[in-house]
Amino acid sequence: MTRATNRLTAVQIKAAPPGKLQDGGGLILDKTATGGKWIYRYRFAGQRREMGLGSFPGVSLADARKARDRWAATLADGKDPITERKRMLADEKAALDRKDPTLTEITATVFDAIKGKLRGEGTRGRWRSPLDTHVLPKIGKRRLSDIHQTDIHDALKPIWTAKNATAEKAIQRLGIIFRNARLMGYDCDPFTVDAARYMLGEVIRQPVGIAHTHWRDVPALFQRLDAGSASHLCLRMIMLTAARSDSVRGMRFSEIEGDVWTVPADRMKGRAGKVQPFRVPLSPAAMAVVQECIRIAQDDYLFPSYRLGSCISQTAILKALNVAGEAGRPHGFRSSFREWVQDTNACSYDVAETVLAHRVGNVVERTYARSDLLDQRRIVMCKWADHVTGEAAKVVRLRGVTKAPQPKLRGDTGRNLWGPLAVAAGDEPSALPFAIRLAALWWMHSPSAN
Repeated sequence: MTRATNRLTAVQIKAAPPGKLQDGGGLILDKTATGGKWIYRYRFAGQRREMGLGSFPGVSLADARKARDRWAATLADGKDPITERKRMLADEKAALDRKDPTLTEITATVFDAIKGKLRGEGTRGRWRSPLDTHVLPKIGKRRLSDIHQTDIHDALKPIWTAKNATAEKAIQRLGIIFRNARLMGYDCDPFTVDAARYMLGEVIRQPVGIAHTHWRDVPALFQRLDAGSASHLCLRMIMLTAARSDSVRGMRFSEIEGDVWTVPADRMKGRAGKVQPFRVPLSPAAMAVVQECIRIAQDDYLFPSYRLGSCISQTAILKALNVAGEAGRPHGFRSSFREWVQDTNACSYDVAETVLAHRVGNVVERTYARSDLLDQRRIVMCKWADHVTGEAAKVVRLRGVTKAPQPKLRGDTGRNLWGPLAVAAGDEPSALPFAIRLAALWWMHSPSAN
């Protein structure tokens, strides 16, 4: 016998006390003193299930009956109404995501599209970090078309002054996301980001350089880093080569040929595809560090981490400096070298900048001047190593105690061999590069000298 349906009327519902009111066909109103909720009760695969159809009086009796009849038809087709409704909602959301994704979703889409041209596919420079930390937790769930410039403004305002560099990166990358999303056909306007940038206003920032060790204090620090650990040896190599810490930390034995270390392009600073491998001349002092590293080497790494298959971390070498009581940072040793060059006139501007792997000249000039000045850099890096290790100071002190006789030019007892060279080099004769002194001695004894 078929059960009767549509038993209730609006008057009956209004007059009924709180409780469950049966309308038939599985439709139930669970009435409370202030409202209630509609339920569709049915059996599927031998189990009784209850499906919510909305609150009362927000959903009227007539609308509740329409919903019951709709899902009763689904049940008649052999489908579970609850499972089917979940599937339909998921399909609707997927369609909406394709047409109008959230900011979090479009960030992932754009990042996947552009990461191929980022260093380490965006992981080395932590491209997403400013967004993941300061933007997406606040407005990441908003649909792209719904985002207003005030939303971006409100997300970044708390850090706009206190952490302006990070906020600038965040808004610059939001601009990239909105421009790429527009090109992908999504409903958004890149002007939204420009407007938010205008609303945030200007912040005058005084650039603060990375803390560095004065070049005169480098030898003392070098001597303190004598534990022979991976962190101490890595810091010594950073000092001796004036290379970036990322390049040195990942240093491998297979990258060294003779006294030349070739840093692969993927560990050089710059955009992917825009940088080349870089040759670094290793002084005898640097080669001595390489020899020490054989004792601790793992998986071809000179400076291994305690985790197998990886190099020492930046945190580890920073900790070593902190323990040594040094305020300067690893990157600051590049400034130490550069100031030493300026104060001692150790080499030309081009050589000094090439040591630091900086570009010298404009595009046209670099098209013609292609040398990496390896031989000239080798000379200055040997001289720098003498300073870093304290060898140069030892020579100066010895000459202060016992003044060795200076050699004379053959055939001219009145001329001093070292005088002109010392004036040209701007340093003590004994501190002249060995190659220059050797060449001078050869010239002194050659037939052309007479």
